[in-house]
Amino acid sequence: MPVPVLQAIRRRLPDCGFYNCFGQSEIAPLATVLRPEEHDDRPASAGRPVLFVQIRVVDGEMRDLAPGELGEVVYRSPQLCTGYWDKPEETEEAFEGGWFHSGDLVRIDEQGYIFVVDRIKDVINTGGVLVASREVEEVLYTHPDVAEVAVIGLPHERWIEAITAVVVTRGDAQPDAILAHAREHLAAHKVPKAVHVVEELPKNPSGKLLKRELRERFGGTGSALGT
Repeated sequence: MPVPVLQAIRRRLPDCGFYNCFGQSEIAPLATVLRPEEHDDRPASAGRPVLFVQIRVVDGEMRDLAPGELGEVVYRSPQLCTGYWDKPEETEEAFEGGWFHSGDLVRIDEQGYIFVVDRIKDVINTGGVLVASREVEEVLYTHPDVAEVAVIGLPHERWIEAITAVVVTRGDAQPDAILAHAREHLAAHKVPKAVHVVEELPKNPSGKLLKRELRERFGGTGSALGT
């Protein structure tokens, strides 16, 4: 959950304890948990591994990374799936090196808490610099008129990928106001090149955001607001 959204809910429900549960369907589905008493110190963390789950944060050669370095989180657990039905190549790739590859880009601290940066496939290459879509989303969520936001990379002849924000707003918030907010809180190369306002974001039946559909929808439309 984006930290600004989490903090707003905590303020409204001060007597509730929150659990941040992280994982995916292949691990049935829980891998890590941040408990209520841990939220004050690390609100952006997805917690530490639950019972019977082992995790590592590794580079592309399956070498363990030091605390603070970005890498993929991989799992071992008896609650993992054993493979994908009738897809031997995908199964072999997912379990390369004897660990399940999550596809999530994270960092881990000295105490073993993980911080999810982005899905690896959602990291945006803008002008040769990698930008996490989640980082841009976190900033846009702090705008009072932004109800939901998804940040994607779209093909661009100059920038390789153009950072693009797709936003559901409260009231009549305008793209230029949202963009001005981004400029105040982000480095210049992380500011979206375009902002699109929509009535709703596409999601699957379980509520997962479908960025693929947004890339298909806006990939050839040009900028709603150029920068």
